Amino acid sequence: MHSILFACLIIPTFGISQYTDVINSNRPGLSVSAYAVGKNVLQLETGLFYEQQDHSLLNTQSDLFGTDISLRYGLLFERLELNWESTFQNQKITFENFGTTDSRTDFYRNRIGLKFLIYDRYKNDKPNLYSWKANNVFQLKNLIPSISVYAGANFVLGDNPFYVGDPTISPRVMVATQSRLSPRFVLISNLSYDRIGTDFPEMGYTISLSHAFRDPKWSVFVENQGFDSDRYSDVLLRGGVAYLFNEVLQADMNLGASFKNTPSRIFISAGVSYRFDFHKDEPKAIEDQNADGNGGEIKKKSLKKKKKKKKNTGTGAEDIDLGPTKKQLRKLKKEAKKDNL
Repeated sequence: MHSILFACLIIPTFGISQYTDVINSNRPGLSVSAYAVGKNVLQLETGLFYEQQDHSLLNTQSDLFGTDISLRYGLLFERLELNWESTFQNQKITFENFGTTDSRTDFYRNRIGLKFLIYDRYKNDKPNLYSWKANNVFQLKNLIPSISVYAGANFVLGDNPFYVGDPTISPRVMVATQSRLSPRFVLISNLSYDRIGTDFPEMGYTISLSHAFRDPKWSVFVENQGFDSDRYSDVLLRGGVAYLFNEVLQADMNLGASFKNTPSRIFISAGVSYRFDFHKDEPKAIEDQNADGNGGEIKKKSLKKKKKKKKNTGTGAEDIDLGPTKKQLRKLKKEAKKDNL
């Protein structure tokens, strides 16, 4: 999340492209950036979490421990990303009414998909060289987002206690948008339709707002997430901080809670993101390059030596009217005499 802000501070100055020199992580929140990591870039985003749940109707208490893992890879070209996301957790449940406990361990989230950027808001955007205000304050046009689409599938392997009766594979689709409200604020939104074709399809949304400090290595975020399903519906609020150690390593921490008590949820997470950069710029033929970015178009005769200008042999008074010379006066007198004859 922090790296998205860092990139947005720098990239619009040069015209945005998918690949950046700084890691572009979706952590510490759960929102998904509209941009891919870049061709031939492999990125690991992982963290540990702890969550406590209390269900007022079922009279149960749960302690959950687990890990989130995301592997992102820039596939084929800059706008396309292959992404595997998983959450592996252990849930220890205490049934207060019966005085018994139970334990569940498996993948709570296990999915793979492709994300493709269909509209890059900043592709041809250039800074205003005449106005600091135009580049640094909020304007309505800043709300226009970059847009990507996602298509993938969930995988339920074996007897998963969290998804009893679900098919092994179920589709998932999503739209992700990203807007740079100002050089320090980035707004990301996701709208998803999950577990399509199962008995419990799920609609979900995520809205995340991030802010970079004057030291751009530090950033904070706040995120609202909601989902609606016959299995489980809730609205969550989380916030956190991220720190960029260098161009390839970021650390983060976040905490959050739910708005309901069936169950009530309090959770905390900490993690890191690391990038393995195998990206190489592909050579471009001269005719395919942007001429305006390299001093203008190369003309056919631009390499020929220019002809030297003839030296000015005048007296320096060529632009001043000094009247007719003596020779011109004698000629005029002769012409006047002829006319009188």
